Amino acid sequence: MKCPFCGHLGDKVVDSRESREGEVIRRRRECLACGRRFTSYERIDEIPYMVVKKDGTRERFERQKITSGMLKACEKRPVSVAAVEALADQVEATLQERPEKEIPTKEVGKLVMQELRRLDKVAYVRFASVYRDFRDVGEFMTELQDLLDAKD
Repeated sequence: MKCPFCGHLGDKVVDSRESREGEVIRRRRECLACGRRFTSYERIDEIPYMVVKKDGTRERFERQKITSGMLKACEKRPVSVAAVEALADQVEATLQERPEKEIPTKEVGKLVMQELRRLDKVAYVRFASVYRDFRDVGEFMTELQDLLDAKD
């Protein structure tokens, strides 16, 4: 570590502490040349998850996009924002458990629909109607019938 005061490369660690969340390590260091102390922070550099879109392009996974889509689907429904956030947490955790760093949007959408189906059936149908891009009323009715049959 380079001393910010004199530029010397030698130092010793005087104290190390982990943050409460365990995401950052704070280290107090002392320069071996000038004797002044300074603090460094270490963070784990995570590889971002990439989402592969229908046209083959890739973009960084953004939790906010999932959350906003679910909030639109849950509009005027008895679903709290906290429940939507918890659902987004669940989807994100499931994606992080996967060894692959690239996930097709189709799979992300399926995960969201599975969780929405448990949370609120109407929100599920709303999300599915946009996500699945039904070509006609027949496809939409088939999905509704599957939902009704699963309810029994």
